[in-house]
Amino acid sequence: MDLEVRHLRVVCAIAEAGSLTRAASALGLTQPGLSAQLRRIETLLGGTLFDRRQTGTVPTPFGELVLGRARAILPGIDGLLADTGRATRRLRAADQIRIGSVGAPLLGHLVLAVKSVLPAAEVTTRCEYAPVPLLDDLVAGRLEAAVLGDHPDQELPSREGIALHPVATEPVFALLPDAHPLALRDEVSLSDLLDEDWAVPRPDSDRTPEYWSSVCALTGRRPYTPYEADGRQLIELVRAGLAVSLCQANFIEAPGTTVRPLTGNPLWYRHVLAWRHDTPLDAHAPEVLRRVTDGYLTTSALSPVYTRWRAGRGQG
Repeated sequence: MDLEVRHLRVVCAIAEAGSLTRAASALGLTQPGLSAQLRRIETLLGGTLFDRRQTGTVPTPFGELVLGRARAILPGIDGLLADTGRATRRLRAADQIRIGSVGAPLLGHLVLAVKSVLPAAEVTTRCEYAPVPLLDDLVAGRLEAAVLGDHPDQELPSREGIALHPVATEPVFALLPDAHPLALRDEVSLSDLLDEDWAVPRPDSDRTPEYWSSVCALTGRRPYTPYEADGRQLIELVRAGLAVSLCQANFIEAPGTTVRPLTGNPLWYRHVLAWRHDTPLDAHAPEVLRRVTDGYLTTSALSPVYTRWRAGRGQG
C-alpha cells in the first residue's frame, strides 16, 4: 500500500478530534474501521503515531513529525484541488448544471428556469432532507445550484462564492388526520395541537424539529414526539390517525389529511435559491429568480388553504 493524501487527512483528523471515536464520527467511519485504517497507516510509515489513553489519543514524537509534514502539505494540495476544480467547472459549466433540493416546491421551477436561460445545459438533480449538506456541496463544487430553506433565527450561513436568494417566506401550517376534531376548525391553536402525539422529521443536520420545539416552548410546553419520519412516511402516520404534524403552507392536502393555518402564525419557513457565483447561472440571476418566483406563486395557488390565508391578508 502506498501513502495517499487521504491517509494524511485521517492522521490530522484524529489529532484534531483527540479521540478515535470523535474522529470516526467526523469522517463518517466506524470506530473499528478507523482503528484498522490507522494501524495500516502506522505500518506503512513504520512507527506508532498515537498513544491510546483513557482520555483520548495523543501524538507520539514520531506522530508529531508526521503531523508537521502533513499540515504543511495538505493546504497546498487543497489549493491545487480548488484551482483545478474551478478550471474544470469553467470548462463544463455551459453544458452541466447539477441541482440539489430539499423538500420544497421550487425544484421543478428551477430546472425549467435553467433550461430556459441555458438551453444547451445538461441538468441533473438530487434531493436531501436537510439544507446544510447541500450548501456544503455547493461550496465544494459538487453542485452548481440548490433549493434550500431555513427558519427565523436559523438563517443559512453565508459562504464565500455562493449566492443566496430568498424567494418567499410563508407560515407553517398544521397537518391533521381528516377525522381529527381539530380538522373541523378554520384554524388551529398551537396549544391545542400540543395535546396530541406528533410526527416530526429526523433531526440529522436539519434543524426543523429544533425550531418547532423552541417555538412550542414559548407556550410553556414541548411537543410529545413518539414518531420520527420524513416525507411519505410522515404523511402516512398522520393519515392513519396516529399523529399530527406541521407542513409548508403550500402543501397540497394528501387524501386522508387536512391542512389548517395556525392561530397567530407562530412558525415560519423561508424558501431560498442558492448557486455558485462561478457558474453561468449567475449572469442570469434576475431571470431565474423571476421564473422561480412566478412558479412558486402558481404552485401556491393550488393549495386552497394557503390561497384563503393569503387572500385574508391581501396577498391574493
